[in-house]
Amino acid sequence: MQKFTFTVNGEQKTVEASPDTPLLWVLRDELDLVGTKFGCGIAQCGACTVHAGGLAVRSCSLPISAVGDQKITTIEGLDADAMHPLQQAWREHDVPQCGYCQAGQIMNAAALLKDNPDPSDADIDDAMYGNLCRCGTYNRIKAAVKTAAKLS
Repeated sequence: MQKFTFTVNGEQKTVEASPDTPLLWVLRDELDLVGTKFGCGIAQCGACTVHAGGLAVRSCSLPISAVGDQKITTIEGLDADAMHPLQQAWREHDVPQCGYCQAGQIMNAAALLKDNPDPSDADIDDAMYGNLCRCGTYNRIKAAVKTAAKLS
């Protein structure tokens, strides 16, 4: 076990963990940030997507020892009042059904809009490709991303 200090949602946190512990489990089990979900555990579904250094990453496969000085943002830190344009658009388009994948979907879409504030359908498809939705709300997700781009 080692101590790791890093910034999560704008706050410096120190945790004690094994260096190979995935960031996902540190967030959920040590910091009680449970918005980030466990899906597959092999970085294939996107449910665990967070931002590390401003980039969308799969927290289930990122060991805490690799975080270093990258600032981590989870769905809880995207907007304190849940009023980020994506969160507003998600509600407007009634995107979630079961809701399980939604935090990862939103975090991935936020990284897309940061880099490309006016994405085409193809841009959205390419960026969101690795985020799976068991309920199949892909058309609503795409519509919400387009609406959020207009709100931003």
